[in-house]
Amino acid sequence: MDDHHVEWITFLTDYGLENKFTGVCRGVVARIAPHAKVLDVTHLVPRGDIRHGAVVLRQAVRYLPASAVHLAIVDPGVGTKRRAICVVAGCSVLVGPDNGLLVWAADELGGAEAAYEITNLVDYALTPMSTSFHGRDLFSPVAAHIAAGVELPDLGPAVDVDSLVRLPDPLLAVEGDSITTEVLIVDRFGNIQTSIDENALGALGVGRGAVLEVSGGGSQLVAPLTDTFGDVPEGALLAHLDSAGLLAIAVNLGSAAEDLGVGAGARLTIRQV
Repeated sequence: MDDHHVEWITFLTDYGLENKFTGVCRGVVARIAPHAKVLDVTHLVPRGDIRHGAVVLRQAVRYLPASAVHLAIVDPGVGTKRRAICVVAGCSVLVGPDNGLLVWAADELGGAEAAYEITNLVDYALTPMSTSFHGRDLFSPVAAHIAAGVELPDLGPAVDVDSLVRLPDPLLAVEGDSITTEVLIVDRFGNIQTSIDENALGALGVGRGAVLEVSGGGSQLVAPLTDTFGDVPEGALLAHLDSAGLLAIAVNLGSAAEDLGVGAGARLTIRQV
């Protein structure tokens, strides 16, 4: 990161909106780096769901400011010996817990080039530091100090990027005429995002207009591969490549997750009928 001020801090958490947590973190940033603009990605990651947060951050980061500090906090291990880290990727720095939350986003930005463990708490953390709110006392001030021009080695020692915690890759297995995948995310509309991209569909010779059999959660349903929700009647199941370029299973004005009885992490098997 260059030593000039960074204009943008992006902010992702599982803190919700019904309490003071995000506002307090933003206040800490404003006191240390009043020049910085804070862009909220989401604060509605399901509680403690590191994998969900990692997926959202990875899919969002390509659309966020090119030179930014990406502050991400989904931290069920807060107060334990899990490391606090900052990761350099492209023109950006990612700040958060070393629990797998940041690495996929770093991959999206071109790969982690360097990483530092945040150990200089005297200069860059709030004191006394709570054991349960590192978002306020550690990660937000560190992100703000980076945005204000602090050199990353001042925060603590460099660590091998290969030592960063990496979540297991999403399940994606092409076997014969079927693909086994996992549900990455169920959004608020009940749409099911899978780990299947267009290349995986192409490996099965599946293209638009195909009819797919979707098996999971004890259910087996049929969905046409379409371009839009409106290509099927209201209440009908469909499959489409979503805005992240991944195969999603949806119901026009309904919930595919409810119809199939699955949630995040569930296995699905997809094959062409």
